[in-house]
Amino acid sequence: MKTSALVVMSAFLMSAAVPVFALTHQEKLACAMAAGNCLDEEKNLEKQVVEIRNEINKVASISPDEKKKLENKLRNTLERLDKIKDK
Repeated sequence: MKTSALVVMSAFLMSAAVPVFALTHQEKLACAMAAGNCLDEEKNLEKQVVEIRNEINKVASISPDEKKKLENKLRNTLERLDKIKDK
């Protein structure tokens, strides 16, 4: 009796979990952020900050417009990072 009840409960719980496995990558990220798990997003933003700073420092012959675009992108990324860290 216990075994059959356990099997039925297991089947029920697995059927409830199936939609979670069917989520796209974007949906999984949204669920993780809604759950308060922003560590991956924080790491990604930190990597982007490093890459943008390297791009600004690496290329000495970029135009002032390109440099402004990169600086704006850096500023926006830093703002997003601050918002995530404040949560």
